[in-house]
Amino acid sequence: MGNSSNKSLNWGFLSGNHVLCSKHSTFSKFNSFLAYGLLSLVLSSCVSQPSYTHKSAQNTASEARSSSYSSNVAKLTVASWSDLPGWYDDDLSAAWPAWKRSCQGLMKRNPSGLDWRAACRAAEKVNSSSNQSIRDYFESNMKVMEIRHQTGSSAGSAHGLVTGYYEPYLNGSRQKGGAYQTPLHRYPDAWKKRKPSELPTRAELFSSGQLNGQEIVWVDDAVAAAFMQVQGSGRIRMTDGKIIRLGFAGTNDQPFKSFAQWLLDRGEITRATATMQGIQAWAKKNPNRVQEMLNANPRYVFFREMPASPDANIGPIGALGVPLTSERSIAIDTKALPLGAPVYIATTYPLTQKPLQRLMMAQDTGTAIVGAVRADFYWGTGDQAGEYAGRMKQQGRMWVFMPR
Repeated sequence: MGNSSNKSLNWGFLSGNHVLCSKHSTFSKFNSFLAYGLLSLVLSSCVSQPSYTHKSAQNTASEARSSSYSSNVAKLTVASWSDLPGWYDDDLSAAWPAWKRSCQGLMKRNPSGLDWRAACRAAEKVNSSSNQSIRDYFESNMKVMEIRHQTGSSAGSAHGLVTGYYEPYLNGSRQKGGAYQTPLHRYPDAWKKRKPSELPTRAELFSSGQLNGQEIVWVDDAVAAAFMQVQGSGRIRMTDGKIIRLGFAGTNDQPFKSFAQWLLDRGEITRATATMQGIQAWAKKNPNRVQEMLNANPRYVFFREMPASPDANIGPIGALGVPLTSERSIAIDTKALPLGAPVYIATTYPLTQKPLQRLMMAQDTGTAIVGAVRADFYWGTGDQAGEYAGRMKQQGRMWVFMPR
């Protein structure tokens, strides 16, 4: 989400490569899938864009079975609509607003270079309340491509990892007092004028008082505030009943170090409990050690107050530059797939075998999201979304829709 922090909850707190940059306002993620490696998230402006090549119409028969486009990471092969598990059962009307937002972003900026104009113009004539009309639109205006890994140990495989992220909700106050003891800061005014060559760590920032007067709000949960820094944005429920949204504004340029890994190294938690929920439980049992744990990560994230949205259901801005849609937006690797494209996923709900098969829109990115068959599923805002996001580390398959 724009100037994001880490993104995937299933990776962020365990990653040693946590990066923040960009010009939009994205946010990001954490859990304990160490077997796959330790990764982290960043926005599209920090990631090199994919190079797509159009193949000649005079290809051989075997070549014709391949996608008309290729990337350095994903092998894209023409598939049939009937290959999509649950395609004829998905509530496509729930995905339609997300696709219309993708069109808005693609008409303004189109990083992949694919020509979406005809498909987006045709979308204006679709009955948005009719699943059949929407399904006919996609099948008429797009081709579906199966996604497989092209390189690495998984080369040729159509299976990959689906994690989750969300936008947290915190309780806050404009003044420090009572339960509200943890500040969230704006980017320091002094650094805007003259940025030091070496910036202090999180612990040094708090011990030196350099951030005094830079507080935006005070919240009632230090660990939740740290989770929000990994996500890169969040909403704050103020004491007067108003809701404000904070977005990413920068960092102290220090490397990210996982406080989940810090706990693991000390035997304070197990890999099974190295989740958002597990860390919260540890913090409640060890309130006097919370700051020690948080200071294990030298990176500190600053926020800015975002304009109020007339619709509380509108999500934060993703790397495409459009608002994310709960349970219909994903983050992808732009070296593998075109930003903004419709992507169909077939995975399962967190910690279950219950199928999760639906049309999503590739509207966000992140450095933890690396590879062809790799997605971060945006669950939405609040505690329930956080429950799903914090536990999601599922196997899945993916198909991308390309304009005809």
